[in-house]
Amino acid sequence: MRLSIHSKLFLTILLACIVVLIGSHAVVQWSFQRGLVELADAREQDRINRIADRLVDVYRRELSWAPLVENPSLWVSALIGRREPLFEIGPEPDRLDRRPPWMRQARPEPGVWPPREALDHLRQRERPAPLELRLMLLDANGKVLYGRETLIADARRYPLELDDETIGELAVLPGAPIPESAELRFRATQGDRLWVIALATLLLSAALAYPLSVRLVRPVRGFQDTARRLAAGDFSARVPAYGGDEMARLGRDINALAAALEKNERARRHWAADISHELRTPIALLRAEIEALQDGMRPFDRNNLDTLHSDVMRLGRLVDDLYELSTSDLGALGYRMEETDIADILGSDIDAFRRPFEDAGLRLTFESTLPEPVPLHADAQRLSQLFRNLINNSLQYTDTGGALLITLSQRASEVVIDFQDTPPGVPAEGLPRLFDRLYRVEASRSRHTGGAGLGLAIAKNIVEAHGGSISAAPSPLGGLWLRISLPIACYARPRKRKHAPRPHD
Repeated sequence: MRLSIHSKLFLTILLACIVVLIGSHAVVQWSFQRGLVELADAREQDRINRIADRLVDVYRRELSWAPLVENPSLWVSALIGRREPLFEIGPEPDRLDRRPPWMRQARPEPGVWPPREALDHLRQRERPAPLELRLMLLDANGKVLYGRETLIADARRYPLELDDETIGELAVLPGAPIPESAELRFRATQGDRLWVIALATLLLSAALAYPLSVRLVRPVRGFQDTARRLAAGDFSARVPAYGGDEMARLGRDINALAAALEKNERARRHWAADISHELRTPIALLRAEIEALQDGMRPFDRNNLDTLHSDVMRLGRLVDDLYELSTSDLGALGYRMEETDIADILGSDIDAFRRPFEDAGLRLTFESTLPEPVPLHADAQRLSQLFRNLINNSLQYTDTGGALLITLSQRASEVVIDFQDTPPGVPAEGLPRLFDRLYRVEASRSRHTGGAGLGLAIAKNIVEAHGGSISAAPSPLGGLWLRISLPIACYARPRKRKHAPRPHD
């Protein structure tokens, strides 16, 4: 049988209460029993001392035990502290018999103690022997005056002294520490009451554990409902989260997950719409060109074939960029991190673009202020792809006669690469969206080629994969300023550069 979390929580709390109650009851019973035994022992010792004082007083009168031995009533009176002739009391209706129950049937004989009738009476009632029946008297020579020779060996002995002289011994036979019926009844009553209290406490615990478990499980049911709605596609579902405990933190985490899913869903829909829009235009142009050739409106010659080929190539580049961006978003781009000198990579990429920049009438300048070679724990191929992408953007969008300035420097715990070019620039309202997918600044930098607007999005993914950041701002030269920051923590131990850094111009 599968139990719900509510049932498990209720049973757990109830079981904990049961364990605590049983443990508490056992400790209380043990403490009560021990305390009662200690109290009985103390009372028994006090009674033994008082009986011993009375026996010494009897001996002091005649300086002999003879009167006590000849008169068993005097012995019993010394034991129970009564001065009246206990064994001469008759069953007169007008006089209350104050003798203990065991004494009413006993007729003690001189020197014999305890009386057999008293022992039989206690044995029939299954009662332990009281202190008075467990006491025996011995003289100074060890002779038994009241008692039984067969029981002396197991008795504890207390000396009786008069004027610092031992006049005899009082022997105490082993027995139950709580022989009195009143104390026995008190112990039984208290034990029963403790069980009643434990049962009542257990019922109260169950009555409190049930609503408590319901209250604790209520947020979990809210989590379940929200999870079902999220699984069904309702990303607006939220969990009410109050307080600062683990349940509230879990609720806030679920809400954060729902918000992320909702944001990703909106981004996915916009992404699908943007891709369909970007693909629809070149496909429509290809379709129009092909239909014009089919209808004979345009001649089927080499120039028209070249136009169709260029359109197909542009469409292929768009599909490749889309695929590369999607793989970088998913982390599917392979990154082989190793010790790489960033200055060597950037210098090689700049050298590869010097001829195209000269052909386009542009100046390309590289300045490095690093005090020493700093190898980067990075993927050299992806960094080269990043640098070539940004350099190629400036090559395509910068007006003839302009320039691109690239600087490499170190700032605090970061290595910074700046790309600054000349006009045209990017409007201030377009800078925050410059790294968005498929975003193009139609009025300026994309007017020459009509790019897909994916290059900077791919560049941002590569930078973030290396633990860095990229930002855009207006360039002091009049164009666009792109700054890449890579944390110094990504670097390994410096190594010797292959060739000394020098400015490239």
